[in-house]
Amino acid sequence: MKNRIVLIGCGNVGMSYAYALMNQHTYVDELILIDINKERIVGEAMDLNHCLAYSPSRVTVKVGEYEDCQNARIVVIAAGANQEVGETRLDLIHKNSKIFKNIVDSVMASGFKGIFLIATNPLDIMTYLTLKYSAVDPKRVIGSGTTLDTARLRYLISEKIGICPKDLQAFVIGEHGDSEFVAWSNANVALTNLDEFLSDKEKNKIEEEVRNSAYEIIEKKGATYYGIGMCLVRITSAILEDKNLILPVSSYDKEHDLCISTPAVVNSSGVENKIFIPLDESEQIKLKDSIATIRNAIDELNSKNK
Repeated sequence: MKNRIVLIGCGNVGMSYAYALMNQHTYVDELILIDINKERIVGEAMDLNHCLAYSPSRVTVKVGEYEDCQNARIVVIAAGANQEVGETRLDLIHKNSKIFKNIVDSVMASGFKGIFLIATNPLDIMTYLTLKYSAVDPKRVIGSGTTLDTARLRYLISEKIGICPKDLQAFVIGEHGDSEFVAWSNANVALTNLDEFLSDKEKNKIEEEVRNSAYEIIEKKGATYYGIGMCLVRITSAILEDKNLILPVSSYDKEHDLCISTPAVVNSSGVENKIFIPLDESEQIKLKDSIATIRNAIDELNSKNK
């Protein structure tokens, strides 16, 4: 069976993901585009297919319909309203919850048996709603979570201490939003805690920059999309290549009945298991606050939908 990916929502984020797929060695054989703007995605498919002569992977790009989800390995959802200047990710919840109900129902009606990969904000809420609307095994629903925040974190640390970001072990966890935080107590380079390289003042500045990066980019250029496109390809490869890769994705937390980001093992089954890294006392409080933020948003949405 071909490794078919269906991409629903072909705006800036969706097409950044599609273009990143074309530029990397992946196991993707077929990319199906679905969007309400049919004329645009015909053009997008043509443009992407014209890359194939120079692409490291042989990915056939087609315009499709929801029936094409039936044999897909992964359905990537990047559809929804964009975050405007001055808006938080949580401000998008009411707009995008309605959009997602129609999308997920349509995907499931096709007989889809694969893995959902969610990129739409508010990320943790949309991941949770996908799980509830689809009623699939929770391991089959993955949100991009704090993979992008973690990439931003590692970049900023690397700029400060002169170490390759790929060699840093540091994670942003919690909500993909304003309540996220860095687990500094378990941030290491070469088995050495980053306390040896960064002062508390420097760590606080880096964490603030990570948290505010999206707002700054949106203010300057209108949207963020290249970074999340690369993160989605990383997760896609972890699934298709059964890598058992550890990534800070958003997945289901049964204890609190919500989706939240912690490091997790990602393979061909989806999220194989979450890894709850030890946190110091202040980080435990931050995690509780992040859980409460997501929980309150879900409860508010449920109360308005009654």
